[in-house]
Amino acid sequence: MRHPRSGTTGSVSGGRTGRPRSAEADAAILGATRDALCELGWSKLTMGDVSARAGVAKTTLYRRWAGKNELVVDAVAELFDTLELPDRGSLEADIEYVVLQFAALLRRPEARTALMAVVAESTRDDALRDRIRSAIVDRQKRLVVMGRERAQARGELPYEEDTALAGRTTDLIFDVIAGTVVHRALVSSEPVDELWVATFTALLMHGLQGAAGTG
Repeated sequence: MRHPRSGTTGSVSGGRTGRPRSAEADAAILGATRDALCELGWSKLTMGDVSARAGVAKTTLYRRWAGKNELVVDAVAELFDTLELPDRGSLEADIEYVVLQFAALLRRPEARTALMAVVAESTRDDALRDRIRSAIVDRQKRLVVMGRERAQARGELPYEEDTALAGRTTDLIFDVIAGTVVHRALVSSEPVDELWVATFTALLMHGLQGAAGTG
């Protein structure tokens, strides 16, 4: 499922006139950005490297992105926008599916390298951190919202009348799932296989006491 990048620099600077943006050019640029990042690393990556790899002029890049930070975040966001949550029939099955899909994405070298690079750089750059939040984190919370709505419709979860509380719950679920999987896959470098995912899902579904009882 792809989502328009309403928060990107290219869209924000919509006051500029000229030819409309090309989806094919955007895809080539973002792919070239990930390739260059894997090969060169964050510190050596330049807009010139990306333009050469993508076969476009640097002016084309700067019409779309103000600089390297924005470009790399959008290159990472494009990968995460491929995550989907098909209806697997139960909340437990939905969670297991999306966790396995997320883990498979993190095994891709371009995803691992790009994500680790932007997160590390964001510790020194508040604007970059905000962009990561809007372009990646907030957009991917759609999966949590979708999963909860399905579970509520099935009667697996209660409806929440308090929208503020529902939003905080969504944030917490996202943080638990995304944080745990990223730590397992990228920090600990341990496998995120079906057995681990089933155990993790049981912990989410039943809590510490319930998960211990299922073993």
